[in-house]
Amino acid sequence: MNEPIISVSGLRGIVGSSLTPELAMRYVTAFVTDLPPGSLVVARDGRATGPVFRDAVRAALTAADRPVIDLGVAATPTVGVAVRRERAAGGIQISASHNPADYNGLKLFDAQGQVLTAVAGQRVLDRYRALPPADVALARLGEVTLCPEAHDDHRQRVLQTVQVHDVRRKAYRVLLDSNHGAGGLLGGRLLAALGCQLQALGAEPTGRFAHPPEPTADHLREVSQRIAAGGVDVGFCQDPDADRLAIIDERGRYLGEEYTLAICLDHVLRQRVGPVVTNCASSRMSQDLAERYGAPFFRSAVGEANVVGLMRQHAAIFGGEGNGGPIDPRVGYVRDSFVGMALVLDAMAARAMTAGQLADELPRYAMHKTKISLERERIGAVLDQLISRFPSATADRLDGLRLDWSDRWVLIRASNTEPIVRVIAEAPSNLEAQALCAEVEAEAH
Repeated sequence: MNEPIISVSGLRGIVGSSLTPELAMRYVTAFVTDLPPGSLVVARDGRATGPVFRDAVRAALTAADRPVIDLGVAATPTVGVAVRRERAAGGIQISASHNPADYNGLKLFDAQGQVLTAVAGQRVLDRYRALPPADVALARLGEVTLCPEAHDDHRQRVLQTVQVHDVRRKAYRVLLDSNHGAGGLLGGRLLAALGCQLQALGAEPTGRFAHPPEPTADHLREVSQRIAAGGVDVGFCQDPDADRLAIIDERGRYLGEEYTLAICLDHVLRQRVGPVVTNCASSRMSQDLAERYGAPFFRSAVGEANVVGLMRQHAAIFGGEGNGGPIDPRVGYVRDSFVGMALVLDAMAARAMTAGQLADELPRYAMHKTKISLERERIGAVLDQLISRFPSATADRLDGLRLDWSDRWVLIRASNTEPIVRVIAEAPSNLEAQALCAEVEAEAH
């Protein structure tokens, strides 16, 4: 059996191949060994294999004499909120995020309600690899408390960040595509509280995805066409565990995930100015907005835990990742599609503008992504060559290599699991972004 894909904050794999209940139990056992005393919050997205892994996770936790607070089907950011509310020792979300339906996984939270840092995650991985196969019967379930009210607490925290009365007066017509993941449960309640007329697609958390789960333009083509036909003010599209949000405007134009963070940030900075953090793979729009409003801007390495760590260090008022993951400390230190929906509607209401008009006001860039086959032992030399090849660029080795100019940038990062490097470029036009990626590829060869 192949080992699952293991990241800083958890793991994911193909069920029955690289991921089994027994393997999940070992990983959970390794996780709780070093935690402070207390209960663990557990939730899952809508995947069909979720109940199997829920039972395995609960068995491992109760065998370790840990009380379990089970949220049932819930979004990843809801887990973070619940960990703090319950003063739990940590949390586990059973989800493979945007991976296909045959995947599942675990995302781990610390006692602060945020995903594990790289240091904590490495300790879990080291213990996991040292453990013998788990020997815990799935039927051995101890103290388990169900906690259905977690959605309501999360909803209330989000509502406190916006002018609910102003949004309700607009009675926006909203299409919410949860794609049969975890987001429809809270999403419907939140939009109802905001007075929206809701068209719900895939609200039931069955895990039977109506389209591939990552909310990209290609995957959402039919949803965009439905909105373009009329009768919808804005479309919100979530990934299966609802920590990412893509936006489709009133004309059926796919704005995408990068615009989620930028629209939210612009709205927040219009109300109050403070430090902002995004990662080094996110659009320059956020940096431009921070400079426009005079807000300190900080850039982290890729990864939610890295963004959160820098946000805490600088007491940031807002942050996130350009993959559709805004992070609002008023709600929690987790990427949150519900924060995104509420803030976008609040911005629309406050300025009497459509989602498309809000997006068109932002700085305009085009992003292009590609990957290059490259042996790991050559990566360092290639990065050095690129610094020499582009002497006018500002070079940053925070995470791989990022080269910055006044109106464009390119990031070159090595994969942790494959002999490739991923290249992301952003420039004023798509042709210029593609050309920048092509120059990097030529240098690598």
